[in-house]
Amino acid sequence: MPGQLRMERTHYEGIAPIEPPPGHGLRTYEPGDEEHWARIVNSVESLGRWDVDSTRRDLTGKPQFDPKGLFFATADDVPVATACAWRDTPGDTARGQLHMVAADPAHRGKGLGALVSRAVLRYFEAHGVREVYLFTDDFRLPAVKTYLDMGFQPLYPEADHHERWRRLYDVLGYAPKP
Repeated sequence: MPGQLRMERTHYEGIAPIEPPPGHGLRTYEPGDEEHWARIVNSVESLGRWDVDSTRRDLTGKPQFDPKGLFFATADDVPVATACAWRDTPGDTARGQLHMVAADPAHRGKGLGALVSRAVLRYFEAHGVREVYLFTDDFRLPAVKTYLDMGFQPLYPEADHHERWRRLYDVLGYAPKP
């Protein structure tokens, strides 16, 4: 299986406003949200299997976790999409990761992934983080399109990435990048 694709954004210009669509809201982590987060992330097959304990162990219990950096889009006050501002080491301002973007299938196609992703970008901007990166997969076409539309650029750390990105640009109808 090929490794994940990587993208980065090295500026904060041109980020669309953070405006939830009608009937939706945006909030950050509150104690006890591990169950909501696990439910949402489990709806995306490629993100693994999570429960409250693994979420606490591998996300909210880590020293680099910031409750103000874990965003939820809500519908009727229930979390339905999420994205996390993650750092490889606590307090790192050189690079941050747009991490674990996911939306409940019943709420996909409403721009909620982009909404929580923009919230993460603004969080990093406010905290002086200079670059934001992410990992994604070739088959996550709506996510890849969202990231490209948000100004993320492909990186090519592995030999096969040029061809994989060429195919993605073709499928998504984008002009190829050098």
